[in-house]
Parts: sequence; C-alpha cells; structure tokens
Amino acid sequence: MREHLTHAIEDYLKAIYAIAGPAGRASTNQLAERLNVTPASVTGMVKKLAATDPPLVEHERHHGVSLTEEGERVALEILRHHRLLELYLYQILGFSWDKVHAEADRLEHVISEEFEARIAAALGHPQRDPHGDPIPGADLRLPPTPSLALSALRDGDTAVILRVGNADPELLCYLEAKGLIPNSQLRVIAHSPFDEILTMQLAGSKEPIALGPAITNQIFVEKL
Repeated sequence: MREHLTHAIEDYLKAIYAIAGPAGRASTNQLAERLNVTPASVTGMVKKLAATDPPLVEHERHHGVSLTEEGERVALEILRHHRLLELYLYQILGFSWDKVHAEADRLEHVISEEFEARIAAALGHPQRDPHGDPIPGADLRLPPTPSLALSALRDGDTAVILRVGNADPELLCYLEAKGLIPNSQLRVIAHSPFDEILTMQLAGSKEPIALGPAITNQIFVEKL
C-alpha cells in the first residue's frame, strides 16, 4: 500500500505513532505542534486518512486520532527505515549523531524495501539506532523502549546508558562531549533534592559531571 502514499501521509502516521504509541490517541493540537502545521490542516488530513481503503486512522471528534492496524504497519515501516538510515549514516558514512536525524527524515520515504534489507544486513541486523532507540524488526515488531530516566537514580546507583533524546542537536553535541552516550556506564555520587541536580562519574573517569533535570530527563538507563 505504501507506494500510493505521499510523504506527508507517512509523516502523519509516524507522528501519530510517536505521540500515541500503538494503542493510544493523539490530539489535533499535539499533531499540529509536532508537524509544525495548523490544527485545521491536521483535521483535513486526519479525515483523509480515515477515509482511505483500508482506513489508516480512526478519528473521533474531540477524542483525537489513533492508528488502525494498517496505519500502524506503515508507521513502523517508516520508523524502521528512519532508524536504520540513522545508524548507516553514523556507522558507515561517518555522519555525527546530531545530524543523522534530519538526513534520515529526508531519505526514509524514498528507499526501497530491498535497499532497507541490504542496509540491515550490512549493519548486522541491529536492534538500536545511534541514540539507542529500538529499531523495528523486519517483522515490524518494535523491541521495548528503555524508559527509566537518569533523573530517577540516587546516590550510589550505577547504571548503563541505553538511550538519549535526539530532538535537540545541541544537546546531542553536549552529551557526546561529556561522554554520555549509549553503552557508557556511570555511578551517581550525589543527588540534590532542592534543584534535582545529579552529580555522577563515568566509568574510567575521575571527573564528576553535574546535570540538572532538563538533561537527566532525556537520558534513559538500566540500573546495574
């Protein structure tokens, strides 16, 4: 079915999935903000998506929009393209991890399924992109997304970084400069309950790093 869909439609389906997940609902305002369009534009597109055969979304006025099974399949296919491309650009072509998101946004709609399969094979069928986000498999099943924020850790806790938020390129540059990248291990030295500042050390480093919640809420970890 994807060969009949525009890039804009695919962007809408991916945005609905990003906001609502497989079982939730996205509001008109949420979609307008994420896609940088007007609420009226969202309403028009949602009606169009609900009228396709088969329908790609279910829309209930004042209750938002959710993906149908077919809409979710398309969203996950685009998400697989995007995250494989991010990793390919990062590992093979040498793009910095703060630039791969924008490049993948441009390329995700145009690669063929054969090209996708060849990228996956060349990368060893990876499960996570450069930022630690899970890559849907060839069967379009999405591995669990790490959700324990660094901000939840306390004195003495040790953890490994699994994922970082990738919406802000400047933040990614900052995290990379500090060594706060996926697979890095750290230990929390101190937690300030008044301003939620966490002070930590990376494994192999004696230099403490102090971070506020604006950053620690964007880093997701697994406790060791």
